[in-house]
Amino acid sequence: MKKVALHWQILIAFIIAIVFGIFFKDQVNYVSWMGDIFLRMLKMIVIPLILSSIVSGISNIGSEGNFGRLGIKTLGYYLMTTILAISVGLLLVDLIKPGVGMDISSITVNESLDFKRQSISDMLIQIVPQNIFKSMASNEFLSVIFFAIIVGVFISKVDNKNKTILSDFFNAFFELFMKMTMLIIKLAPFGIFGLIVKVVAEQNDFGNMIVKLGSFMITVIAAILIHALISLPLITRFIGKAKPYKHFNNVKTTLITAFSTASSAAALPLNMKETNEKSGVSHKITNFTLPIGATVNMDGTAIYIAAVVMFIAQAKGVEMGFKEQLTVLIIAVLSSIGTAAVPMASLVIITIILEVLGLPIEMMALILPVDRILDMFRTATNVWSDSCGAVVIAKSEGEILNV
Repeated sequence: MKKVALHWQILIAFIIAIVFGIFFKDQVNYVSWMGDIFLRMLKMIVIPLILSSIVSGISNIGSEGNFGRLGIKTLGYYLMTTILAISVGLLLVDLIKPGVGMDISSITVNESLDFKRQSISDMLIQIVPQNIFKSMASNEFLSVIFFAIIVGVFISKVDNKNKTILSDFFNAFFELFMKMTMLIIKLAPFGIFGLIVKVVAEQNDFGNMIVKLGSFMITVIAAILIHALISLPLITRFIGKAKPYKHFNNVKTTLITAFSTASSAAALPLNMKETNEKSGVSHKITNFTLPIGATVNMDGTAIYIAAVVMFIAQAKGVEMGFKEQLTVLIIAVLSSIGTAAVPMASLVIITIILEVLGLPIEMMALILPVDRILDMFRTATNVWSDSCGAVVIAKSEGEILNV
């Protein structure tokens, strides 16, 4: 018998939870514990996973012998497009406000972090940890991410013998926590059931919740399309001096593959082939930029992450000012380094941001049932951004292309 795909399991759990929450409100406490355990397991894994993934990702990139100028250009492009993508996502959610008017007053906000009482300068100071073990124990994610980046950078600076030992250690460390993450993700349907049951049972207007979720989906898809069809082509045209829509036509099979499989890894070989053979980007550029892009560049995912956090904040009635939105941008950009290989990486990054801002993590359960649909759009955008990056960098290196 063929195994039911995880996204279908989550959707089925979501539907069953809705029925249970509506008709068996008095029995909710008997099953809601599954959601609490799922959240605790997720929180348990986040710190070691993000630490090992970022250190492993940066040290492996830095170990490339030909990193140099090409590497700086590549990471510069990916940083630029990711920041732009998050900005588009934040702007559209600010304008459409899909979460406003959603009744989740029963879900509490964690005020213990005193985040809103911190100035931007205080926040920047606290990014640098005094004691990394204390920061890890206290879930000070910005400090952990900063420390992981520093460690990853300096691993690539030590002598080859120690570099190999340290890289192997963190790669093994990452693989270990990847295995643990896979187990937790497999338990997601049970966790979603436990969380949604509780939310539905406490809802006064269930129909409004569904409408707001639909509005959220439309907002995310609109933001992704704006970035994919306007922002990236403008960068390709004016910075890369290339014809973006001709290049789009050249790699359309790659984008269809990325969309249908929702997997950047599955589309990577075809992306390398079409970007090289049809658009004329050299093997040197495609072989270097595209695999790195599949590891660190997540434009579509960045839009989704920003939208989820803003949606939850709006639903809870929490005002997200410049400082809070800047925090979303910083964490999403820094966390994306090396986490692309993590299953449901957006779930990990969203958990971090919600914890930092003191927003209810339970609200993620509402989003996960539609995650697969949105994943198709954001994966195609991730791959399209990678391919545009290869063109822009090839042009900057003086290559003559077919676009």
